[in-house]
Amino acid sequence: MGVVPGGGSAPAPQSHPGRIERALEGGPYRGFGETQDPGTHSVPGAPEENTRERPQGSGTRPALQGGRTFYLETFGCQMNEHDSEKVAGVLLARGYRQVESPEVAAVILYNTCSIREKAAQKIFSRLGEYRFTRKEGQVIGVLGCLAQQEGEEIFARAPWVSLVCGSASYRKLPEFIKELEAGNTRVTGLETDTDETFETEMTRRDNPWRAYLTIIEGCDKACTYCVVPFTRGPERSRASASVLEEVQQIADLGYTEVQLLGQTVNSYADPSARRMRFSELLVAVAEVPGIRRVRFMTSHPRDFGKDIVEAIEAVPALCDHVHLPVQSGSTAVLRAMARTYTREEYLEKIAMLRGAKRRISITTDLIVGFPGETEKEFEETLSLMDAAQYDGAFSFKYSPRPNTPSLKMEDAIPEEEKSRRLGILQGRQREIQIARNARLVGEVFEVLVEGKSRRENQWMGHTSCNRVLNFTSRGEEILGHYVQVRVTGAGPNSLVGEG
Repeated sequence: MGVVPGGGSAPAPQSHPGRIERALEGGPYRGFGETQDPGTHSVPGAPEENTRERPQGSGTRPALQGGRTFYLETFGCQMNEHDSEKVAGVLLARGYRQVESPEVAAVILYNTCSIREKAAQKIFSRLGEYRFTRKEGQVIGVLGCLAQQEGEEIFARAPWVSLVCGSASYRKLPEFIKELEAGNTRVTGLETDTDETFETEMTRRDNPWRAYLTIIEGCDKACTYCVVPFTRGPERSRASASVLEEVQQIADLGYTEVQLLGQTVNSYADPSARRMRFSELLVAVAEVPGIRRVRFMTSHPRDFGKDIVEAIEAVPALCDHVHLPVQSGSTAVLRAMARTYTREEYLEKIAMLRGAKRRISITTDLIVGFPGETEKEFEETLSLMDAAQYDGAFSFKYSPRPNTPSLKMEDAIPEEEKSRRLGILQGRQREIQIARNARLVGEVFEVLVEGKSRRENQWMGHTSCNRVLNFTSRGEEILGHYVQVRVTGAGPNSLVGEG
Protein backbone atom coordinates (compact mmCIF):
# COMPACT_ATOMS: atom_id res chain seq x y z
CA MET A 1 0.00 0.00 0.00
CA GLY A 2 1.42 3.37 -1.00
CA VAL A 3 1.16 6.30 1.39
CA VAL A 4 -0.59 9.54 0.46
CA PRO A 5 0.82 12.52 2.34
CA GLY A 6 -1.74 13.77 4.81
CA GLY A 7 -4.38 11.32 3.65
CA GLY A 8 -3.85 7.78 4.87
CA SER A 9 -3.06 4.90 2.56
CA ALA A 10 -3.46 4.89 -1.18
CA PRO A 11 -4.49 1.68 -2.91
CA ALA A 12 -1.56 -0.06 -4.49
CA PRO A 13 -1.60 -0.46 -8.26
CA GLN A 14 -3.73 -3.44 -9.23
CA SER A 15 -3.44 -5.85 -12.10
CA HIS A 16 -5.93 -5.53 -14.92
CA PRO A 17 -7.13 -8.97 -15.98
CA GLY A 18 -8.68 -8.71 -19.42
CA ARG A 19 -8.03 -6.00 -21.95
CA ILE A 20 -9.60 -2.57 -21.59
CA GLU A 21 -10.14 -0.95 -24.97
CA ARG A 22 -10.92 2.70 -24.60
CA ALA A 23 -13.29 4.68 -26.78
CA LEU A 24 -15.38 7.77 -26.28
CA GLU A 25 -19.04 7.95 -25.38
CA GLY A 26 -20.51 11.26 -24.41
CA GLY A 27 -17.16 12.86 -23.55
CA PRO A 28 -13.51 12.16 -22.68
CA TYR A 29 -12.42 10.65 -19.41
CA ARG A 30 -8.72 11.10 -19.90
CA GLY A 31 -6.06 13.78 -20.13
CA PHE A 32 -5.60 16.25 -22.98
CA GLY A 33 -2.67 14.29 -24.36
CA GLU A 34 -4.77 11.35 -25.54
CA THR A 35 -6.53 11.14 -28.88
CA GLN A 36 -9.64 9.59 -30.32
CA ASP A 37 -10.73 7.99 -33.55
CA PRO A 38 -13.82 9.39 -35.29
CA GLY A 39 -16.97 8.11 -33.61
CA THR A 40 -20.56 7.41 -34.48
CA HIS A 41 -23.78 7.46 -32.54
CA SER A 42 -26.80 5.24 -32.99
CA VAL A 43 -30.35 4.75 -31.81
CA PRO A 44 -31.49 1.13 -31.60
CA GLY A 45 -34.99 -0.19 -31.80
CA ALA A 46 -37.25 -0.74 -28.82
CA PRO A 47 -35.78 -2.98 -26.10
CA GLU A 48 -37.02 -6.48 -25.39
CA GLU A 49 -38.57 -7.55 -22.11
CA ASN A 50 -36.58 -9.70 -19.70
CA THR A 51 -36.79 -13.33 -20.83
CA ARG A 52 -35.54 -16.67 -19.58
CA GLU A 53 -35.12 -19.97 -21.40
CA ARG A 54 -34.29 -23.14 -19.52
CA PRO A 55 -32.60 -26.01 -21.36
CA GLN A 56 -33.81 -29.56 -21.48
CA GLY A 57 -32.78 -31.43 -18.36
CA SER A 58 -31.46 -29.82 -15.20
CA GLY A 59 -28.35 -29.28 -13.15
CA THR A 60 -25.60 -26.70 -13.06
CA ARG A 61 -23.12 -25.99 -15.83
CA PRO A 62 -19.91 -28.02 -15.45
CA ALA A 63 -17.62 -25.01 -15.95
CA LEU A 64 -19.49 -22.85 -13.44
CA GLN A 65 -19.75 -25.63 -10.90
CA GLY A 66 -16.07 -26.33 -10.87
CA GLY A 67 -14.17 -23.26 -11.99
CA ARG A 68 -15.99 -20.12 -10.82
CA THR A 69 -13.58 -17.96 -12.79
CA PHE A 70 -14.39 -15.03 -15.06
CA TYR A 71 -12.78 -12.97 -17.78
CA LEU A 72 -14.05 -9.42 -18.36
CA GLU A 73 -13.15 -7.25 -21.34
CA THR A 74 -14.35 -3.66 -21.58
CA PHE A 75 -15.00 -1.52 -24.64
CA GLY A 76 -16.06 2.11 -24.49
CA CYS A 77 -16.23 5.10 -22.23
CA GLN A 78 -15.18 5.66 -18.63
CA MET A 79 -18.71 4.86 -17.48
CA ASN A 80 -18.34 1.44 -19.09
CA GLU A 81 -15.03 0.93 -17.35
CA HIS A 82 -16.58 1.89 -14.02
CA ASP A 83 -19.54 -0.40 -14.73
CA SER A 84 -17.02 -3.19 -15.25
CA GLU A 85 -15.51 -2.43 -11.85
CA LYS A 86 -18.97 -2.99 -10.38
CA VAL A 87 -19.64 -6.11 -12.45
CA ALA A 88 -16.34 -7.53 -11.21
CA GLY A 89 -17.36 -6.65 -7.66
CA VAL A 90 -20.62 -8.60 -8.05
CA LEU A 91 -18.77 -11.68 -9.29
CA LEU A 92 -16.04 -11.47 -6.68
CA ALA A 93 -18.70 -11.24 -3.97
CA ARG A 94 -20.17 -14.50 -5.30
CA GLY A 95 -16.84 -16.24 -4.95
CA TYR A 96 -15.61 -15.91 -8.53
CA ARG A 97 -11.97 -15.24 -9.37
CA GLN A 98 -10.90 -13.05 -12.26
CA VAL A 99 -8.43 -14.49 -14.77
CA GLU A 100 -6.33 -12.89 -17.49
CA SER A 101 -7.31 -15.14 -20.38
CA PRO A 102 -10.73 -16.22 -21.71
CA GLU A 103 -9.29 -19.68 -22.43
CA VAL A 104 -9.23 -20.51 -18.71
CA ALA A 105 -12.46 -18.73 -17.70
CA ALA A 106 -15.77 -20.34 -16.82
CA VAL A 107 -17.58 -17.06 -17.55
CA ILE A 108 -16.51 -14.72 -20.38
CA LEU A 109 -18.07 -11.26 -20.35
CA TYR A 110 -17.79 -8.40 -22.83
CA ASN A 111 -18.94 -4.99 -21.61
CA THR A 112 -19.68 -3.26 -24.88
CA CYS A 113 -19.99 0.08 -26.61
CA SER A 114 -22.33 0.90 -29.50
CA ILE A 115 -21.33 4.50 -30.09
CA ARG A 116 -19.41 3.53 -33.24
CA GLU A 117 -19.96 0.94 -35.92
CA LYS A 118 -16.31 -0.07 -35.59
CA ALA A 119 -16.84 -0.93 -31.92
CA ALA A 120 -19.85 -3.12 -32.73
CA GLN A 121 -17.94 -4.93 -35.48
CA LYS A 122 -15.03 -5.57 -33.14
CA ILE A 123 -17.31 -7.15 -30.53
CA PHE A 124 -19.07 -9.45 -33.02
CA SER A 125 -15.67 -10.41 -34.36
CA ARG A 126 -14.59 -11.31 -30.83
CA LEU A 127 -17.76 -13.36 -30.32
CA GLY A 128 -17.16 -15.15 -33.61
CA GLU A 129 -13.93 -16.59 -32.23
CA TYR A 130 -15.98 -18.88 -29.99
CA ARG A 131 -17.90 -20.59 -32.78
CA PHE A 132 -15.50 -23.52 -32.65
CA THR A 133 -13.43 -22.81 -29.52
CA ARG A 134 -16.06 -22.50 -26.77
CA LYS A 135 -15.62 -25.19 -24.13
CA GLU A 136 -18.52 -27.26 -22.82
CA GLY A 137 -20.34 -25.40 -20.05
CA GLN A 138 -18.48 -22.15 -20.70
CA VAL A 139 -20.75 -19.09 -20.36
CA ILE A 140 -20.35 -16.17 -22.75
CA GLY A 141 -22.16 -12.93 -21.97
CA VAL A 142 -22.59 -9.58 -23.71
CA LEU A 143 -23.16 -6.57 -21.46
CA GLY A 144 -23.64 -2.85 -22.02
CA CYS A 145 -24.82 -0.64 -24.83
CA LEU A 146 -24.47 -3.09 -27.73
CA ALA A 147 -26.42 -5.66 -25.69
CA GLN A 148 -29.21 -3.15 -25.19
CA GLN A 149 -29.15 -2.08 -28.83
CA GLU A 150 -29.10 -5.52 -30.45
CA GLY A 151 -31.03 -7.45 -27.77
CA GLU A 152 -31.90 -11.04 -28.60
CA GLU A 153 -30.53 -10.57 -32.13
CA ILE A 154 -27.17 -11.34 -30.51
CA PHE A 155 -28.41 -14.87 -29.79
CA ALA A 156 -29.27 -15.23 -33.49
CA ARG A 157 -25.89 -14.00 -34.67
CA ALA A 158 -23.92 -15.84 -31.97
CA PRO A 159 -26.00 -18.76 -30.60
CA TRP A 160 -23.24 -19.71 -28.16
CA VAL A 161 -23.91 -16.52 -26.14
CA SER A 162 -25.89 -17.20 -22.93
CA LEU A 163 -26.31 -13.74 -21.38
CA VAL A 164 -27.38 -10.44 -22.95
CA CYS A 165 -27.71 -7.63 -20.42
CA GLY A 166 -28.03 -3.88 -20.92
CA SER A 167 -26.61 -1.42 -18.42
CA ALA A 168 -30.03 -0.47 -17.02
CA SER A 169 -30.40 -4.07 -15.77
CA TYR A 170 -27.00 -4.41 -14.11
CA ARG A 171 -28.56 -4.23 -10.65
CA LYS A 172 -30.12 -7.65 -11.41
CA LEU A 173 -26.81 -9.18 -12.40
CA PRO A 174 -26.55 -11.33 -9.23
CA GLU A 175 -29.83 -13.09 -10.06
CA PHE A 176 -28.82 -13.45 -13.72
CA ILE A 177 -25.58 -15.13 -12.62
CA LYS A 178 -27.58 -17.37 -10.30
CA GLU A 179 -29.78 -18.46 -13.22
CA LEU A 180 -26.73 -19.19 -15.35
CA GLU A 181 -25.28 -21.23 -12.52
CA ALA A 182 -28.56 -23.18 -12.44
CA GLY A 183 -28.12 -24.09 -16.10
CA ASN A 184 -30.19 -21.56 -18.03
CA THR A 185 -28.91 -21.06 -21.57
CA ARG A 186 -30.72 -17.81 -22.40
CA VAL A 187 -30.81 -15.00 -19.86
CA THR A 188 -31.61 -11.43 -20.87
CA GLY A 189 -31.96 -8.13 -19.04
CA LEU A 190 -33.00 -5.42 -21.47
CA GLU A 191 -35.37 -3.14 -19.61
CA THR A 192 -34.81 0.62 -19.62
CA ASP A 193 -37.93 1.86 -17.83
CA THR A 194 -36.42 1.63 -14.37
CA ASP A 195 -36.03 4.33 -11.76
CA GLU A 196 -33.13 2.51 -10.15
CA THR A 197 -29.42 2.99 -10.70
CA PHE A 198 -26.75 0.33 -10.63
CA GLU A 199 -25.31 0.15 -7.12
CA THR A 200 -23.42 -2.78 -5.68
CA GLU A 201 -22.18 -3.72 -2.23
CA MET A 202 -18.71 -4.32 -3.64
CA THR A 203 -16.85 -2.45 -6.37
CA ARG A 204 -13.43 -3.60 -7.50
CA ARG A 205 -11.38 -0.42 -8.01
CA ASP A 206 -9.03 -0.74 -11.00
CA ASN A 207 -7.50 2.74 -11.03
CA PRO A 208 -5.07 3.00 -8.11
CA TRP A 209 -5.20 6.80 -7.92
CA ARG A 210 -8.67 7.95 -9.04
CA ALA A 211 -11.99 6.47 -7.95
CA TYR A 212 -15.07 6.72 -10.16
CA LEU A 213 -18.63 7.12 -8.98
CA THR A 214 -21.79 7.21 -11.12
CA ILE A 215 -24.32 9.71 -9.79
CA ILE A 216 -26.79 9.74 -12.71
CA GLU A 217 -27.66 7.11 -15.31
CA GLY A 218 -29.27 7.56 -18.72
CA CYS A 219 -30.27 10.69 -20.61
CA ASP A 220 -33.49 12.55 -21.48
CA LYS A 221 -32.01 14.95 -24.04
CA ALA A 222 -32.83 12.87 -27.17
CA CYS A 223 -30.19 14.26 -29.53
CA THR A 224 -30.94 12.97 -33.03
CA TYR A 225 -27.61 11.11 -33.35
CA CYS A 226 -27.23 9.72 -29.84
CA VAL A 227 -27.60 6.17 -28.58
CA VAL A 228 -27.60 6.88 -24.84
CA PRO A 229 -31.35 7.38 -24.18
CA PHE A 230 -32.00 4.02 -25.83
CA THR A 231 -29.14 1.98 -24.40
CA ARG A 232 -28.99 3.42 -20.90
CA GLY A 233 -32.59 4.52 -20.42
CA PRO A 234 -34.05 7.72 -18.97
CA GLU A 235 -32.23 9.96 -16.51
CA ARG A 236 -32.33 8.68 -12.94
CA SER A 237 -30.18 10.07 -10.16
CA ARG A 238 -28.83 8.50 -7.00
CA ALA A 239 -29.87 9.95 -3.66
CA SER A 240 -27.30 12.41 -2.33
CA ALA A 241 -26.89 10.42 0.91
CA SER A 242 -25.99 7.31 -1.11
CA VAL A 243 -23.45 9.27 -3.14
CA LEU A 244 -21.82 10.81 -0.08
CA GLU A 245 -21.71 7.46 1.71
CA GLU A 246 -19.82 5.91 -1.17
CA VAL A 247 -17.45 8.89 -1.38
CA GLN A 248 -16.64 8.38 2.30
CA GLN A 249 -15.98 4.70 1.64
CA ILE A 250 -13.70 5.70 -1.23
CA ALA A 251 -11.80 8.11 1.04
CA ASP A 252 -11.52 5.41 3.72
CA LEU A 253 -9.78 3.21 1.13
CA GLY A 254 -7.13 5.91 0.78
CA TYR A 255 -8.27 7.58 -2.42
CA THR A 256 -7.89 11.35 -2.54
CA GLU A 257 -9.34 11.95 -6.02
CA VAL A 258 -12.88 11.06 -7.09
CA GLN A 259 -14.62 11.60 -10.42
CA LEU A 260 -18.41 11.85 -10.59
CA LEU A 261 -19.82 10.25 -13.74
CA GLY A 262 -22.95 10.65 -15.83
CA GLN A 263 -23.82 11.03 -19.49
CA THR A 264 -25.20 14.42 -18.45
CA VAL A 265 -23.70 14.63 -15.00
CA ASN A 266 -24.81 18.20 -14.31
CA SER A 267 -28.45 17.23 -14.93
CA TYR A 268 -28.31 15.48 -11.55
CA ALA A 269 -31.58 15.78 -9.62
CA ASP A 270 -31.44 14.50 -6.05
CA PRO A 271 -34.48 12.21 -5.62
CA SER A 272 -34.30 12.40 -1.82
CA ALA A 273 -35.98 14.94 0.45
CA ARG A 274 -32.72 16.95 0.58
CA ARG A 275 -33.17 17.92 -3.10
CA MET A 276 -29.50 18.83 -3.50
CA ARG A 277 -28.57 20.67 -6.65
CA PHE A 278 -25.59 19.37 -8.60
CA SER A 279 -23.43 22.30 -7.46
CA GLU A 280 -24.36 21.60 -3.83
CA LEU A 281 -23.47 17.93 -4.26
CA LEU A 282 -20.08 18.92 -5.68
CA VAL A 283 -19.33 21.01 -2.59
CA ALA A 284 -20.54 18.25 -0.26
CA VAL A 285 -18.31 15.68 -1.96
CA ALA A 286 -15.33 18.05 -1.71
CA GLU A 287 -15.95 18.40 2.02
CA VAL A 288 -15.63 14.64 2.70
CA PRO A 289 -12.52 14.18 4.87
CA GLY A 290 -9.61 12.80 2.85
CA ILE A 291 -10.88 13.96 -0.56
CA ARG A 292 -8.47 16.37 -2.21
CA ARG A 293 -9.73 16.49 -5.81
CA VAL A 294 -13.22 16.21 -7.29
CA ARG A 295 -13.81 15.89 -11.04
CA PHE A 296 -17.02 15.46 -13.03
CA MET A 297 -17.89 14.32 -16.56
CA THR A 298 -19.79 15.02 -18.83
CA SER A 299 -21.81 18.25 -18.66
CA HIS A 300 -24.65 19.26 -20.97
CA PRO A 301 -24.66 22.95 -21.89
CA ARG A 302 -28.40 23.33 -21.27
CA ASP A 303 -28.07 22.54 -17.57
CA PHE A 304 -24.74 24.28 -16.97
CA GLY A 305 -25.35 27.29 -14.74
CA LYS A 306 -23.50 29.98 -12.85
CA ASP A 307 -23.87 28.05 -9.59
CA ILE A 308 -21.44 25.41 -10.87
CA VAL A 309 -18.86 28.05 -11.75
CA GLU A 310 -19.30 29.69 -8.35
CA ALA A 311 -18.71 26.36 -6.64
CA ILE A 312 -15.47 25.82 -8.57
CA GLU A 313 -14.38 29.36 -7.72
CA ALA A 314 -15.03 28.87 -4.01
CA VAL A 315 -13.82 25.32 -3.38
CA PRO A 316 -10.17 24.51 -4.26
CA ALA A 317 -10.85 20.76 -4.15
CA LEU A 318 -13.18 21.08 -7.16
CA CYS A 319 -10.92 20.62 -10.17
CA ASP A 320 -10.64 23.59 -12.52
CA HIS A 321 -11.70 21.71 -15.65
CA VAL A 322 -15.08 21.51 -17.40
CA HIS A 323 -15.89 19.30 -20.37
CA LEU A 324 -18.73 21.02 -22.25
CA PRO A 325 -19.58 19.32 -25.58
CA VAL A 326 -20.76 21.72 -28.28
CA GLN A 327 -20.87 19.29 -31.27
CA SER A 328 -21.26 22.11 -33.84
CA GLY A 329 -20.75 25.85 -34.09
CA SER A 330 -23.79 26.33 -36.33
CA THR A 331 -27.19 27.04 -34.82
CA ALA A 332 -28.86 25.40 -37.81
CA VAL A 333 -26.88 22.18 -37.30
CA LEU A 334 -27.43 22.31 -33.55
CA ARG A 335 -31.17 22.54 -34.21
CA ALA A 336 -30.99 19.50 -36.52
CA MET A 337 -29.11 17.66 -33.78
CA ALA A 338 -31.78 18.68 -31.22
CA ARG A 339 -29.07 20.03 -28.92
CA THR A 340 -31.48 22.47 -27.16
CA TYR A 341 -29.22 25.55 -27.39
CA THR A 342 -27.96 27.99 -30.01
CA ARG A 343 -24.42 29.00 -30.89
CA GLU A 344 -24.93 32.29 -29.05
CA GLU A 345 -26.28 30.60 -25.92
CA TYR A 346 -23.35 28.20 -25.85
CA LEU A 347 -20.82 31.01 -26.21
CA GLU A 348 -22.46 32.72 -23.24
CA LYS A 349 -21.61 29.64 -21.18
CA ILE A 350 -18.01 29.84 -22.42
CA ALA A 351 -17.82 33.53 -21.50
CA MET A 352 -19.13 32.69 -18.03
CA LEU A 353 -16.39 30.08 -17.58
CA ARG A 354 -13.63 32.31 -18.98
CA GLY A 355 -14.76 35.12 -16.69
CA ALA A 356 -14.47 33.04 -13.53
CA LYS A 357 -12.23 34.24 -10.71
CA ARG A 358 -10.36 30.96 -10.99
CA ARG A 359 -8.88 29.91 -14.36
CA ILE A 360 -10.90 26.96 -15.67
CA SER A 361 -9.79 24.69 -18.51
CA ILE A 362 -12.47 23.87 -21.06
CA THR A 363 -12.65 20.86 -23.38
CA THR A 364 -15.34 19.80 -25.82
CA ASP A 365 -16.70 17.28 -28.35
CA LEU A 366 -17.19 18.12 -32.04
CA ILE A 367 -18.90 16.30 -34.91
CA VAL A 368 -18.21 17.15 -38.56
CA GLY A 369 -20.22 16.13 -41.59
CA PHE A 370 -23.63 15.93 -39.96
CA PRO A 371 -26.34 15.50 -42.67
CA GLY A 372 -26.92 18.77 -44.47
CA GLU A 373 -23.92 20.57 -42.95
CA THR A 374 -22.82 23.17 -45.50
CA GLU A 375 -19.31 24.52 -45.94
CA LYS A 376 -20.47 27.76 -44.32
CA GLU A 377 -21.85 25.89 -41.32
CA PHE A 378 -18.60 23.97 -40.99
CA GLU A 379 -16.73 27.27 -41.02
CA GLU A 380 -18.99 28.42 -38.20
CA THR A 381 -17.65 25.53 -36.13
CA LEU A 382 -14.10 26.66 -36.88
CA SER A 383 -14.91 30.23 -35.86
CA LEU A 384 -16.53 29.00 -32.64
CA MET A 385 -13.34 27.10 -31.85
CA ASP A 386 -11.38 30.32 -32.34
CA ALA A 387 -13.76 32.13 -29.99
CA ALA A 388 -13.89 29.41 -27.32
CA GLN A 389 -10.15 28.63 -27.34
CA TYR A 390 -10.59 25.08 -26.09
CA ASP A 391 -7.81 23.47 -24.10
CA GLY A 392 -8.67 20.14 -25.72
CA ALA A 393 -11.23 18.69 -28.12
CA PHE A 394 -12.45 15.25 -29.13
CA SER A 395 -13.57 15.35 -32.74
CA PHE A 396 -15.52 12.85 -34.82
CA LYS A 397 -16.83 12.23 -38.29
CA TYR A 398 -20.58 11.70 -38.29
CA SER A 399 -21.48 8.20 -39.43
CA PRO A 400 -25.13 7.10 -39.80
CA ARG A 401 -26.36 4.10 -37.86
CA PRO A 402 -29.54 2.03 -38.35
CA ASN A 403 -32.72 3.34 -36.71
CA THR A 404 -31.33 6.77 -35.84
CA PRO A 405 -33.50 9.84 -36.50
CA SER A 406 -30.56 11.46 -38.28
CA LEU A 407 -30.49 8.53 -40.74
CA LYS A 408 -33.66 9.90 -42.34
CA MET A 409 -32.14 13.33 -42.89
CA GLU A 410 -31.32 14.41 -46.43
CA ASP A 411 -28.07 15.70 -47.91
CA ALA A 412 -25.61 13.14 -46.56
CA ILE A 413 -22.03 14.39 -46.67
CA PRO A 414 -19.60 12.21 -48.71
CA GLU A 415 -17.06 10.33 -46.61
CA GLU A 416 -14.15 12.02 -48.38
CA GLU A 417 -15.55 15.44 -47.55
CA LYS A 418 -16.09 14.49 -43.90
CA SER A 419 -12.47 13.36 -43.70
CA ARG A 420 -11.31 16.64 -45.22
CA ARG A 421 -13.30 18.67 -42.73
CA LEU A 422 -12.09 16.59 -39.79
CA GLY A 423 -8.48 17.11 -40.84
CA ILE A 424 -8.96 20.88 -41.04
CA LEU A 425 -10.73 20.98 -37.67
CA GLN A 426 -8.09 18.90 -35.92
CA GLY A 427 -5.33 21.04 -37.42
CA ARG A 428 -7.01 24.19 -36.14
CA GLN A 429 -7.44 22.74 -32.65
CA ARG A 430 -3.81 21.62 -32.61
CA GLU A 431 -2.72 25.21 -33.28
CA ILE A 432 -4.94 26.46 -30.47
CA GLN A 433 -3.57 23.92 -28.01
CA ILE A 434 0.05 24.67 -28.93
CA ALA A 435 -0.53 28.37 -28.24
CA ARG A 436 -2.49 27.85 -25.02
CA ASN A 437 -0.03 25.34 -23.58
CA ALA A 438 2.95 27.53 -24.44
CA ARG A 439 1.54 30.24 -22.13
CA LEU A 440 1.87 27.83 -19.20
CA VAL A 441 5.67 27.56 -19.42
CA GLY A 442 7.14 28.89 -16.19
CA GLU A 443 4.03 28.21 -14.11
CA VAL A 444 3.96 25.76 -11.21
CA PHE A 445 1.22 23.11 -10.95
CA GLU A 446 0.30 20.57 -8.35
CA VAL A 447 0.48 17.12 -9.95
CA LEU A 448 -0.90 13.82 -8.70
CA VAL A 449 1.86 11.38 -9.68
CA GLU A 450 0.32 8.45 -11.55
CA GLY A 451 3.13 6.82 -13.49
CA LYS A 452 6.88 6.28 -13.65
CA SER A 453 8.87 6.06 -16.87
CA ARG A 454 11.52 3.42 -17.49
CA ARG A 455 13.90 6.31 -17.83
CA GLU A 456 15.53 7.34 -14.59
CA ASN A 457 13.79 10.12 -12.61
CA GLN A 458 10.98 10.48 -15.19
CA TRP A 459 7.38 10.64 -13.93
CA MET A 460 3.93 11.64 -15.17
CA GLY A 461 0.65 12.77 -13.69
CA HIS A 462 -2.33 15.07 -14.10
CA THR A 463 -2.81 18.62 -12.99
CA SER A 464 -6.07 19.76 -11.43
CA CYS A 465 -7.01 21.19 -14.85
CA ASN A 466 -6.55 17.67 -16.31
CA ARG A 467 -3.41 18.35 -18.30
CA VAL A 468 -0.87 15.56 -18.63
CA LEU A 469 2.47 16.69 -17.21
CA ASN A 470 5.64 14.65 -17.78
CA PHE A 471 8.41 15.71 -15.42
CA THR A 472 11.76 14.88 -13.88
CA SER A 473 12.16 14.40 -10.15
CA ARG A 474 14.80 12.82 -7.95
CA GLY A 475 12.12 11.93 -5.44
CA GLU A 476 11.67 8.27 -4.59
CA GLU A 477 8.41 6.36 -4.10
CA ILE A 478 6.31 9.37 -5.10
CA LEU A 479 3.57 7.46 -6.95
CA GLY A 480 0.24 8.55 -5.51
CA HIS A 481 1.75 11.68 -4.00
CA TYR A 482 1.01 15.29 -4.87
CA VAL A 483 4.09 17.24 -5.97
CA GLN A 484 4.77 20.75 -7.20
CA VAL A 485 6.09 20.86 -10.77
CA ARG A 486 7.36 23.81 -12.77
CA VAL A 487 6.50 23.70 -16.49
CA THR A 488 9.59 23.99 -18.68
CA GLY A 489 8.15 23.03 -22.05
CA ALA A 490 4.88 22.42 -23.85
CA GLY A 491 3.53 20.52 -26.82
CA PRO A 492 0.03 20.34 -28.25
CA ASN A 493 -1.05 17.46 -26.01
CA SER A 494 1.03 17.60 -22.85
CA LEU A 495 3.41 19.60 -20.72
CA VAL A 496 7.00 18.95 -19.64
CA GLY A 497 8.39 20.05 -16.28
CA GLU A 498 10.75 19.68 -13.36
CA GLY A 499 9.68 18.59 -9.88
